[in-house]
Amino acid sequence: MSPQVQSALTRAWVERGLLSHTLLPVAWLYGALTALHRATYRQGLAKSHAVAVPVIVVGNVIAGGAGKTPTVLGIVEHLRAQGARPGIVSRGFGGQNVAPVEVTPASEARVVGDEPLLLQRASGVPVVVGRDRVAACQGLLERHPELTHIVCDDGMQHYRLHRDVEVCVFDSRGLGNQRLLPAGMLRQHWPVADVAAAGQSPRQRLVLRTGPCALPGFSATRTLAPHAVNGHGETQPLSALARSGRPLLALAGIAQPENFFAMLREAGVPLECTIALPDHYDFDSYSRTEYGRYTLICTEKDAPKLWRVEPEAWCVPLIQTLPPDFLTALDAALHRASPPLSSPHGHTTH
Repeated sequence: MSPQVQSALTRAWVERGLLSHTLLPVAWLYGALTALHRATYRQGLAKSHAVAVPVIVVGNVIAGGAGKTPTVLGIVEHLRAQGARPGIVSRGFGGQNVAPVEVTPASEARVVGDEPLLLQRASGVPVVVGRDRVAACQGLLERHPELTHIVCDDGMQHYRLHRDVEVCVFDSRGLGNQRLLPAGMLRQHWPVADVAAAGQSPRQRLVLRTGPCALPGFSATRTLAPHAVNGHGETQPLSALARSGRPLLALAGIAQPENFFAMLREAGVPLECTIALPDHYDFDSYSRTEYGRYTLICTEKDAPKLWRVEPEAWCVPLIQTLPPDFLTALDAALHRASPPLSSPHGHTTH
């Protein structure tokens, strides 16, 4: 999706204007199909599959980035601090894999996806990607039987995977115009009804806000790291980058690039130019000659792809802090959840 189309949709999703009204019939059809999909699980026509360890799904009901990836990293860090051994599964948006594939530091974003690569490099825990998240979880446990928890990056609507806890992430957009895709930003209506079939325990659900919005829930804090790193592993303070004397160009291939640009400016980085790229942009068509006079600044998500062609670019990490009350609620939810009994590395069908 081009930045222009993405920007037009973003505006339509916030307001109930002409474009949103025009797309309402498609949204009604989408709503009917998703309701039917949920009903097949609620009525027992389709089955959820559990694995041998507790599963935490971090997802959202709104389109576009709301902060799932840093939330996954924060939960993994919290679990490790308690002595647990978590792993991560992801669909791997943009990746070429169908069967489960383990992500390594040498993996390429075009194969496994950019967000799983970031998750592996930032967390250091095992990460497996696959379109079928049940198979991805099973593959992860087969490769790493020592794991005690699985954190699933996205997948709230992937009902085949039984989850013990859901963390639904919202940013400052909240519910937007409260319409379903494509007339609004909602993947499903909120609040979400549990799809568990009769006889199943309702899952535990927590709401995390990564930006100011009116929805009840826990609030995370977000800031940029005070330093930047380039493709050679060199680091420098943001203040030094700001005083470098060269014009600075920030680019971002994320769902809401303007948020990254605004945070850089708030941190005192004087940007001469910004480029909003399509989400998950691969940089295959990037041309350094066009921007040769600039020092480039990018996001963590873009860095591995940009560094392939421009290792001198500076990446500024995002730091998201999960509030203590959220972590306490997460621990309580995991304690209340009753992990399904299953054979080692297998799964139980509900």
